[in-house]
Amino acid sequence: MRIPWELIASFAVGLALICLTGYLLLVPMKFLWRLLAGGVLGALTLMLVNLVGGLFGFSVAVNPFTAMAVGFLGLPGAVLVILLQILL
Repeated sequence: MRIPWELIASFAVGLALICLTGYLLLVPMKFLWRLLAGGVLGALTLMLVNLVGGLFGFSVAVNPFTAMAVGFLGLPGAVLVILLQILL
């Protein structure tokens, strides 16, 4: 019994398309989870800044924009938000 090469090629193309589809669906989900985790960690960081800053009469508004800036940029984002609060 001989298997035609067209059948093997079509299985290979189908498998490649399934892998490509899975990859295209997985990458945006990783980005969204990373963005969500960064936002939560940013909000926690800002709450810690408010807790420590409360001793000195300083606070930063915790909203989705500041939380995402701190979560996405990390420590430089926290410094940026604090400096913006001081300057404005």
